[in-house]
Amino acid sequence: MKIALGNDHAAIELKNTVKEYLESLGNEVVDLGANENKGISYTVFGEAVADKVVAKEVDFGVLICGTGVGISIAANKVPGIRAAVCSDPTTARLVKQHNNANIIAFGARIVGSEAAKDILDAYMNAEFEGGRHQDRIDLITEIENKHSK
Repeated sequence: MKIALGNDHAAIELKNTVKEYLESLGNEVVDLGANENKGISYTVFGEAVADKVVAKEVDFGVLICGTGVGISIAANKVPGIRAAVCSDPTTARLVKQHNNANIIAFGARIVGSEAAKDILDAYMNAEFEGGRHQDRIDLITEIENKHSK
């Protein structure tokens, strides 16, 4: 798989761990995140990853900031993105199965490196279930389209 990875200055160490882990599984990682401890806003990285995802240049995205919340909110402003904050493997599995999330996010101040790996494994091993869940995604898209005019 090809995965876009973005982070702010609060998550450099965890980003490097995640990147190494994803690559060890045979994935190609497009690193769009911060590498220096400079206060660049997480919004820049959330948008950069979201742009790669909607352009279908990558299979999905991973975002990391202090909590995972701010960076996921920024990504969700890009039409077509369904970014979900995941602090545990069950949530990561369900956001893929039920919401077909195309970006997962977590917080460097919330989860450790082993939890991050478990979250990634759960997400990557899950499959979208479709059916009634697709109906709900279609309704979400209708809301998105209504408000983007």
